[in-house]
Order: sequence, then C-alpha cells, then structure tokens
Amino acid sequence: MADSPPRVERPLSPHLQIYRPLFTMMMSIVHRITGVGLYLGTILLVWWLLAAATSRGAYDAFMGIAGSPVGLLVLFGFTWALLHHALGGIRHFIWDFIHGFGPNERVLLAKATLAGSVVLTVLLWIIGLALKG
Repeated sequence: MADSPPRVERPLSPHLQIYRPLFTMMMSIVHRITGVGLYLGTILLVWWLLAAATSRGAYDAFMGIAGSPVGLLVLFGFTWALLHHALGGIRHFIWDFIHGFGPNERVLLAKATLAGSVVLTVLLWIIGLALKG
C-alpha cells in the first residue's frame, strides 16, 4: 500500500472565527433577525384583530396582556423591529440604484439605520402614550 500524505486540518469554508465582525455585517444580521421578529409580531397583530372582531371579553384579555410590562416591552420591540427593518429596506433600496457602496457610505447608512430606528421608535411611543393619556 502506498503511504498517503498527511492530511492538513483546516476549515472547509470561512467561519466567523476568521472574519473580524464589521458594523455593516452585524447590521445585516440584525436586519434578518428583525425580519423574523416581524413575522412573529404579525401573530400578535392577528391576535389583536381577532380579539377586536370577536368579543369585548377577548379584546379585554388581549389588552390585559399587551398592557402588562412584559407586553409593552414586546410591543416596543416589535415597533423597533418594524422601523429598523423598514429603514434597512430603504438602505437596500438606495443600494439598488448603485449608491452608497463606498466604505464610509456603507457605515454611514448602517449607523443612520440604527440611530433612525431608535429615535423613531422612541418618538412614536412618546406620541402614542401622550395621545392615550
């Protein structure tokens, strides 16, 4: 039998251990995560609509859960995910027109997406709570 050369142990494809995490890479991952969050949040939206269409008791039960501290936190997160994903979509729309691909422009757009989503979420909740009270 012929002796085979020793096998070199190395990864078959690049892994996260090789790449230095970049801000734009993290924002891409967050964009995907918010997409999943929106999918799950849509279940809450359907629950709210069904409760409103069904009976006063069903609606009161939903509002009791949604109005709890945990419910408000989930709704706040859903609002942020919706706005973040929408602004991320605008960022991708800009890229569709072959703009914003420079290194500084990519980071600026990613930071604007994050900052804009946080500011718009807080602003929307301040306005919503002010109108409720």
